[in-house]
Amino acid sequence: MNLTLSVDKRIVDRARKKAHSLGETLNQLISDYLQSLAAEDDPECSIQELRALSGRGDSRGRRFSRDQIYRIG
Repeated sequence: MNLTLSVDKRIVDRARKKAHSLGETLNQLISDYLQSLAAEDDPECSIQELRALSGRGDSRGRRFSRDQIYRIG
């Protein structure tokens, strides 16, 4: 679906530069934001997002103890 917005040209220019520095298009950033905004109250979307993010970390084989994970300070 196409959506028309009224936004100051300077803001759009700065946002495009920021998106480019992140390796994204402004369209993609806005689309992602709207999707996350709409999904805030949708448990199924939260589950899908969690699955998409799972396994992206790299501990380089290091294991953490429960105390290390929950250490405060």
